[in-house]
Amino acid sequence: MERVLLQLRALHRLEPANNDHLAALRVALSVAVPSLLLLAAGRPDLIIYAVFGALTGMYGRSERHQLRLRHQSQAAVVLLGGVAVGVFLSVNHLHSWWLVGVEAVLAGAGSLFADRVRLKPNGPFFGILALGACASVPTVVPWQMAIAIAAGAAAFSVLVGFAGWIRSRSWQEGAVRSVPHDGAAGRRALLVHAARYILAVGTAGSIGVLSGSGHPHWAMAAAAVPLAGADLPSSVRRGIHRIVGTFVGLAVTAVVILPGPWSLAGLFPGQQAMTMALLVVLFQFTTELFMARHYGLAMVSFTPVILLMTQLAAPIDPGVLILERGVETLVGALVGIAVVVLLRRSGSRSARQLWGLTPLLRLPRRPRH
Repeated sequence: MERVLLQLRALHRLEPANNDHLAALRVALSVAVPSLLLLAAGRPDLIIYAVFGALTGMYGRSERHQLRLRHQSQAAVVLLGGVAVGVFLSVNHLHSWWLVGVEAVLAGAGSLFADRVRLKPNGPFFGILALGACASVPTVVPWQMAIAIAAGAAAFSVLVGFAGWIRSRSWQEGAVRSVPHDGAAGRRALLVHAARYILAVGTAGSIGVLSGSGHPHWAMAAAAVPLAGADLPSSVRRGIHRIVGTFVGLAVTAVVILPGPWSLAGLFPGQQAMTMALLVVLFQFTTELFMARHYGLAMVSFTPVILLMTQLAAPIDPGVLILERGVETLVGALVGIAVVVLLRRSGSRSARQLWGLTPLLRLPRRPRH
């Protein structure tokens, strides 16, 4: 019972700060510059590509500049790969089951790569999110331009992350990121973990398509969230944080995009695109501010980022957008939690042991005669 209480307290525990404001400023600057340039050019609909490229800046936040450069270059492979595949699907009008199949397979491939190079944040989440988001909006410019915008934003975010080196100018010859090699057992664990991503993402996406949702990729992205946890309790917590944080974030988004005199859309008529673009930058700052401290709080900000980008790229009825985001996130997170519970990592303890319930549920043995 004590362990159960500890896990419940962990749901709302705020981890200690670790120069989070500096990392948040780097990411906000990486998002702001290309986004505002596109806004000034009259193309707010292309901000979605710039933001996904700029999310490269979220990686390697606590590493030294030399290692951060390598880390963010590795992360750019995942993000730009997701954008490129998503644009390909969009240009060729491959949606529905095509999207589910391709995203599930690339979730597995992305898991292998992310685990192999030890990306932080863990897993291929942002890559598959970029894939689904770019596939779900029409590509209104040549596909080369869309990918170039993402690549340029990624390069700028890497430059921002490395800019602090100018002060110290220290370069350690041969320095590499620490990536342990676990032999055959480690490779098998990577394959099993990748299979969990394929199963979770594929199942959530299938449910989304069968339900008739216009955004099944949101369910697929949500299903990937619990799989990034280090163990069962942390995985379940991430799933719960994803659900609760998203629903609070939807309330924030409603204040921005729903029509009405009380909303920002009503307060600033005719300037909605500019308002949404500026809020994307602001909410990305607060997302990174809490990403390492409390995932649920980070989702309160990240939910408006995704929805505002989607509205800028391909506007639909705001009520439908908010409803589908909530439903798909709930379905996806629950699927991800179920996969984590049913297919635990190799060598991990059972759910009862991890939550300290085994002594309570164990029946006394009958005495032998």
